[in-house]
Amino acid sequence: MPRARRAAPPVPPSVPDEPAWTPASETLRFMQGLWALVHALEVRSKRMSRTLGVTGPQRLVLRVIGQRPDATAGEIARMLDLHASTLTGVLARLEERGMLARHVDPGDRRRARFTLTAAGRRADREQKGTVEAAVRRALAKVPDRTATQVRALLATLVVELERPE
Repeated sequence: MPRARRAAPPVPPSVPDEPAWTPASETLRFMQGLWALVHALEVRSKRMSRTLGVTGPQRLVLRVIGQRPDATAGEIARMLDLHASTLTGVLARLEERGMLARHVDPGDRRRARFTLTAAGRRADREQKGTVEAAVRRALAKVPDRTATQVRALLATLVVELERPE
């Protein structure tokens, strides 16, 4: 007679581990949080690559082109506040995977415009397991004012990081 299986004990909700070290200054505490965020973004991006076939940055580019079809690389770079050379590899990989179509700009034959293919449109849909979904959930948990303040702080931080010393 088979033995009855015992139910597994309930798993407590996930609680972040306490850091092994708490920095003394607000600057270092903030940087610790930024590094944790960067790491979490990289982990989720790799998981997205395995499960959805695109990384976080690639999906962001698809989402932008989905909202702005026929955008040029320069326009996409400006929308994402990136240098165009940073975007070149992302566009090339998405094109190789058949998610983007490159078209010659009729007004300037040196310029390419990008649109989503059927595969790109499928990847452009809202999906679970994306960085975007996690951001959406996090934003739903804080007041609009807090989100606005965080965006302002991030923008200020970008300016400071790009400033020559």
